[in-house]
Amino acid sequence: MINLDKHIKPSRDYYLALGLEGSANKLGIGIIKHPKGELTATNRAEVLSNVRDTYISPPGEGFLPRDTARHHRNWVVRVLKDALAVAGLVGRDLDCICFTQGPGMGAPLQAVVIAARTIAQLWDVPLVGVNHCVGHIEMGREITGAQNPVVLYVSGGNTQVIAYSKNHYRIFGETLDIAIGNCLDRFARTLKIPNDPFPGYNIEQMAKRGKNFVELPYTVKGMDLSMSGILAFIDSLAGDMFAGNKNKLLVAADGSSVTPEDLCFSLQECLYAMLVEITERAMAHVQLQQVLIVGGVGSNERLQQMMAQMVQDRNGSVFATDERFCIDNGIMIAHAGLLAYRMGQTNELWDTVCSQKFRTDEVYVNWRDD
Repeated sequence: MINLDKHIKPSRDYYLALGLEGSANKLGIGIIKHPKGELTATNRAEVLSNVRDTYISPPGEGFLPRDTARHHRNWVVRVLKDALAVAGLVGRDLDCICFTQGPGMGAPLQAVVIAARTIAQLWDVPLVGVNHCVGHIEMGREITGAQNPVVLYVSGGNTQVIAYSKNHYRIFGETLDIAIGNCLDRFARTLKIPNDPFPGYNIEQMAKRGKNFVELPYTVKGMDLSMSGILAFIDSLAGDMFAGNKNKLLVAADGSSVTPEDLCFSLQECLYAMLVEITERAMAHVQLQQVLIVGGVGSNERLQQMMAQMVQDRNGSVFATDERFCIDNGIMIAHAGLLAYRMGQTNELWDTVCSQKFRTDEVYVNWRDD
């Protein structure tokens, strides 16, 4: 058993960490409390606050790095004050300040790490850099109780199938071009779907009203997948639909015209089937019976249903979290950072440079020994 209590303060039997997340358009700050000893089903971490503010761009537009970074700079102090107030703490109560070190968008990452450096020096509290993907995984494991699952990580910037082995999260398969969340977001722009609360959610609601399945390219390459060709194909179908090009409009089997809702339904079915296939192949390879879905797209009900059907056929279990922990948030950074801090990991100021390409399998996971 790993000793997680190397740095506990003599005056108390718990740890407190604040996490700052800002790798994309979500600015999140959360505070978590770890009890002394190993985290178990009866000795759980406690979420003290989890505050988030989202930069929402107009329909048909994505969020640019400079605008997103401006949003984070404008809101970080207010979100920080709210998180501390909800937790009933002051800065000097904290054991460490954790921040997203990557991957993500460069300008938003930089805006948040500057805030983290500033408050760390003001309060004389150590800094801990956190891999965004590992934050999702560790928070998912803590909330759901999944022990050693195959992880499907699906978000706006990442699509990976992951399993743990020898102190690293190993990537068994991933996207070769764009991430699934980015694919959904870009199609939402084509349809001029609102970005509030987020594009993938609005596509999901439209897909529930779709009835006719339109066959799309299905691009699985071994354990990897590709989505740029699918996006280009369905974008062309939507373009013909909006242009009113009658010679190219699709007609369903019952003679009715294919609708935007049908296209959303078809896109979801195709993409999620690809994800289920590579996840099942990873389960067979590593001989595990649990699947944990993390990342913003992981909140999609249809993806959870399709994954549950596959896992049930293998006599396994599927785990997922709700939008509080699935969508980017500060508490996942606080939790993963505190796990690292308890093992003695901290970052000096010069070692807080963010990386847009900080890979999941680069992290040394020394808080696990299973």
